Amino acid sequence: MNKPDPNLVLRRLPIVVGCLGAVLLLINRLLTPELTESQARGDVLGVILSAVLILTGLIWQQVQPRSPDIVQLIGEEGFVLTADLPEAVKTELAWASHLLLTNTVTRSLLVFYQGKVLLRRGILSPKSEVVPGPILKRVLETKKPVYLVALKVYPGKIEFDYLPENTQGVICQPIGNQGVLILGANAPRSYTKQDENWISGIADKLAVTLSSYLQVESES
Repeated sequence: MNKPDPNLVLRRLPIVVGCLGAVLLLINRLLTPELTESQARGDVLGVILSAVLILTGLIWQQVQPRSPDIVQLIGEEGFVLTADLPEAVKTELAWASHLLLTNTVTRSLLVFYQGKVLLRRGILSPKSEVVPGPILKRVLETKKPVYLVALKVYPGKIEFDYLPENTQGVICQPIGNQGVLILGANAPRSYTKQDENWISGIADKLAVTLSSYLQVESES
């Protein structure tokens, strides 16, 4: 069920005040036997102010965000990093995951790179192993992101058993050509286009760091 908007009264207040002002101006005009020049100017200003208030209220109604069906994800909160990573990689992963958890609707995330889970953070599933299913394999092969806006309606949701079982939305964002950033949200259709651009930018930054350090490590 959608949560009630706590700012509903505030959003409607300009419309109410604007309409009340317009009605009072009309009553004042009707009850005035002789209209003076100064009163006419005052009426014009009053009409303008009432119209601005009403217009502001209507705009606020249009931009009112819809409250999505938010759930409490099932699992324990945690932060797990692969122990043998270079310190620079650990720092980069910690920084990136913190930004995603605090600036987007993401509540659970994983970094899957070169066939290993490098990071798990947020609300964690009891299962830590990632076995790529059809969706994840497609992302790895095509290097294109996949956004499952409402996970429960997709038959392929069973492959994301390494996320909390009631995860509502999932983004699989490629990390270069060797990994995927997997993000889980607690509400369906909750990622905006701006969120997707933000996530893409962070994944690109991770790709540079991971390819540099982990490639050097594998060759040494």
